[in-house]
Amino acid sequence: MENLLLMKNIHKKFPGVYALKGVELELKSGEILGLMGENGAGKSTLMKILGGVHNPTSGKIIVENKEYEKLTPNEAKKIGIGFVHQELNLAESLSVAENIFIGRLPIKKGAFKIIDYDKLYRDSDLILKQLGCDISPKELVQNLSTAKKQMVEIAKSISLNCKILILDEPSTSLSNEDVNKLFNIMRTLKEKGVGLIYISHRFNEIFEICDRSTILRDGTYVGTVDMKNTSKEDMIKMMVGREIHDLFPKQYTEIGPKILEGKNISDFNGKVKNINFYLKKSEILGFAGLVGAGRTELMRLLFGADPLKKGEFFLNNNKIKITSPKSAIEQGICLITEDRKKQGLFLNLSIEENISITNLKKSIIDKKILDQTSLKFKEELKIKTFSINELVKNLSGGNQQKVVLAKWLNTNSEIFIFDEPTKGIDIGAKTEIYNIMNDLVKNGKSVIMISSELPELMGMSDRIYTMCEGNITGCLNRNDFEQEVIMNLATKRN
Repeated sequence: MENLLLMKNIHKKFPGVYALKGVELELKSGEILGLMGENGAGKSTLMKILGGVHNPTSGKIIVENKEYEKLTPNEAKKIGIGFVHQELNLAESLSVAENIFIGRLPIKKGAFKIIDYDKLYRDSDLILKQLGCDISPKELVQNLSTAKKQMVEIAKSISLNCKILILDEPSTSLSNEDVNKLFNIMRTLKEKGVGLIYISHRFNEIFEICDRSTILRDGTYVGTVDMKNTSKEDMIKMMVGREIHDLFPKQYTEIGPKILEGKNISDFNGKVKNINFYLKKSEILGFAGLVGAGRTELMRLLFGADPLKKGEFFLNNNKIKITSPKSAIEQGICLITEDRKKQGLFLNLSIEENISITNLKKSIIDKKILDQTSLKFKEELKIKTFSINELVKNLSGGNQQKVVLAKWLNTNSEIFIFDEPTKGIDIGAKTEIYNIMNDLVKNGKSVIMISSELPELMGMSDRIYTMCEGNITGCLNRNDFEQEVIMNLATKRN
């Protein structure tokens, strides 16, 4: 295979941050290259340089033997570089076809410059069929699932005769079935000679789909490995600079009496159907299920984010009324949401402002207390930043997740709901979050954890409820955890 891309000795300095220090990357035609590293390792910065979003401080980019010192976004597109971002960049109110050819809509001949919709739909349909996508070009993007929206993003890149396709954490919101479809499309593109760069923290995906992987650590190039000749343990050591002996550092504490109970819980959308569950003091309670099982919807009801149609919640055997997130917080319940950027953080505010937002009574009066509190959480949670006044939007995903945690640890909460707590974060940050959970239950708090990663649920939970299509289908104690049993229950329709 020929070299399609070389990035040589790439350096990038931001004010106060040396993000990339002589990084190398090589991509061949018809290859899928994994790009791995902890949050803050420099993966996104490197790819933004390739996509023309950032200019390198120094270094060279060589695409098909042509050398560039820097690129603009338009130049990157012209030479065939496509980007599927983790946060999808689509015009929701436009059709699939209009999104694929946005800014390049075909125009009929004549003086009036009318859009040629017949050609637009025909060309879009041809691209979608090449990718094996069963999507109508006339469908509005807002009506599509996350998986299908990603396919539209890929189709957009293909319409630009993309030679290099970068996929940034594309599987974080996908079911296993949708991930398989995505991988089939990636293999189709590979056969056509497209070079793909796949950014992911999921080792099973990297080993399944990638030919080689390049690993970064703290803004430096560690090495590139052939997936056939390496192990997960070797890659972890390259990523974090040390061996992680226990991926799920579960610590056992004495579990107390029942602290929370939900009886006959239902919502207005038919996503939660007559559910009964309970949580004990100092317990980590897992919820397993496929995408759409109703787990997040159940937790939103408990947090007061959605209205309750039917049912009752009890706290310490006393019936409670939760009508809003404010009333849930007053009852000592907090929710670390799945979508930290849209629902968990104020991205344009500082770390300090985000941490203090849930407990303003003292900090409004005394700026010194606000500073002390924020610095305490920065140190305890190992938030990587040079200042607590740094805007949250500038942090890596793992560090953003720690700010969300700090925000809720800065309250008197007794029940912590973690919805996909390690989504899109690296192996080192995952271990740190698991240890935070351990500390919470050790101090008498209780944790509810939703996760799509079964090893994570099995590794950290004391009990696991399984859900399918809005129903509870089983409850397993730790001694009974088996992956096959949990999956069978998670696909069992009542």
